[in-house]
Amino acid sequence: MEGGSPLSESNFKDKYKERFKKRTEEASTVRKIVSTILITLIVVIAVGGFSGYMYVKGALEPVDPDDNSQQNVEIPLGSSTSQIASILEENEIIKNDLIFRFYTKFNNETGFQAGDYQFTQSMKLNEIIETLKTGRLVKEPVFNVTVPEGQSIEQIAEIYAEKLDFTKEEFMEKVNDKTYIKELMSQHSALLTDAILQEDIRYPLEGYLFAATYPFYVDDPSIEQVVSKMIQKTESVVLPYTDAFEANDLTIHEGITMASLVENEARTAENRKKIAGVFYNRIGEKMPLQTDPTVLYALGEHKDRVLYEDLEVESPYNTYHVNGLPIGPISNFNANSVAAAAEPAENSFYYFLADSEGNIYYAETLEKHNELKAKYITGS
Repeated sequence: MEGGSPLSESNFKDKYKERFKKRTEEASTVRKIVSTILITLIVVIAVGGFSGYMYVKGALEPVDPDDNSQQNVEIPLGSSTSQIASILEENEIIKNDLIFRFYTKFNNETGFQAGDYQFTQSMKLNEIIETLKTGRLVKEPVFNVTVPEGQSIEQIAEIYAEKLDFTKEEFMEKVNDKTYIKELMSQHSALLTDAILQEDIRYPLEGYLFAATYPFYVDDPSIEQVVSKMIQKTESVVLPYTDAFEANDLTIHEGITMASLVENEARTAENRKKIAGVFYNRIGEKMPLQTDPTVLYALGEHKDRVLYEDLEVESPYNTYHVNGLPIGPISNFNANSVAAAAEPAENSFYYFLADSEGNIYYAETLEKHNELKAKYITGS
C-alpha cells in the first residue's frame, strides 16, 4: 500500500509517552532554571537592599563619634545645598555628600546660613543641619568653664589654663597683642572703644570678659574662640544699658568701670545699687571715690587689709589718688552690678563701710561715718 504501513496503536502510545516524558523533563528543567534565577535575584535584591540600608545608615552617623577636635569650615555666601554638602565632605564633617543632599531634601531642610563654623567629626547630621540653619553650634557641650564674678583678667587666664591646652602666659600674651585687640575692636565697635587703648590701661580687655558659665563644644578651643565667646556675652549684658549710661554722663567704658567697682564693694543687688548711688553722689561733688579694691588693683596684689601707706600709691587706678572713676575696670562683674552702675539707687549718702561679716553701713556725713567706723571696725 502506498505511503507506508500505518502505525499500530501500541507504537503510537509508546511514541506519545516518550514525547510527553521529554516535554515533562524540559518543563522541569525550565522550572529549575527559573527558580534558580528567581532565588538568585531575591538574594541579590535582599543583599543589595541590606547593603544599601547599612550604607545609608552608616552615612547618616557621625564620622567619628569620639573625635571632638574642632574643624574650621567656611560656608561662602550664596552656597547651594549641594555645594555645602561637598564642602562638608571635603572637610570630613560628613561621610557622603549625596546622602546629605537626599536627607535634607527628604526632610525639607532649608535656610542654611553662610559663615565660619567650628564643626567636629562627632556631630550628628541633625546637629550639623541645625547649626547651619541657626548660625550657631547646636551640640551637647564637651565641657563647661565657669568664670566667677570679680575676677581679674589674670585670674581668668589661670582658670582657662587649668582646663584647656594653653598656658596663662599664652592667654595673657594674646589679650595684650595690640593687633589682635584692634581686630576685636573692629568686630565689637559698640563695646570696645579707643578707651581700652589708653596709655596707662594695664590690660585692654580687663573687665570685658564677662562672668558666666561657658559651654564649649570642642576639645581644644583656641584663645580667640574663648575671648570671642566672652566678649559676645559682655555685649549682650552691657549694651542694653547704653542709654542709661549716657543719661548718667558715662561712656560704655566708664559704665563697665563703675560696674567693676560696685562688684568688688558689695555682694547683694540692693547694696550694689546703694553703693553705686554713693559713687555718683561723690562724683557729683568732685570727691574722690576712695574705694579700697582700686588700691589693691593699683598695687597688683591681694591683701587682706589695705594699709594707710598703700593709699599713697600713684596710679590712675587708685581712687585715693585720682578724682572720679579709675582709668579702667579692675575686674569682671555680675549682671546686677551693671544694672546698679546704670540705674543706681537715689540716696543722700556719701560714705559707706562694711563690717567683718559683710554688713554695710551708710552715712551722709564724715562725722557719722567715723562714728560707724568706731562702732563696727575699730571697736572704740
